[in-house]
Amino acid sequence: MLPLLREGQPVTVICGSLLRDQRPDLAAPSTRGYAGGMENISHHSLLYVTAESREEALAIGRELVEERLVACANILDGMTSVYFWKEQVEQSEEAVLLLKTQQSLVPRVIDRVQELHSYDCPCVLALPIRAGNPEFLQWITDETIAAAPPPVA
Repeated sequence: MLPLLREGQPVTVICGSLLRDQRPDLAAPSTRGYAGGMENISHHSLLYVTAESREEALAIGRELVEERLVACANILDGMTSVYFWKEQVEQSEEAVLLLKTQQSLVPRVIDRVQELHSYDCPCVLALPIRAGNPEFLQWITDETIAAAPPPVA
């Protein structure tokens, strides 16, 4: 059993390969709740989006949930970004918007975020979910629309 950390106590992070060599019992991967295996990767994605404010992130997230393009939107307020924009270093307070959806809906989610977003070039990154709680992944599928092609304008 690992000792509990006390406030102010330093934390040491050990690389997985070192831990595996010295304490195989601690480094063994858990299979509890693991969706499939590497041969059966999840068909879901997590999108990382930054927004100018909590209000903008909430408005975008709510719209995407109501349209059933995403099953869930999480907003993390108070993030500081440092970046190059128009030939100079900028720093701003932003909110992070995390979106969960099916991989097949990612292009539609990206298009919709770009339509709703106030930025000229919004940060929208899709990350594949390789594994997770099978019931939660099924919930994402159940709560999002079927991946039909977008209507032709």
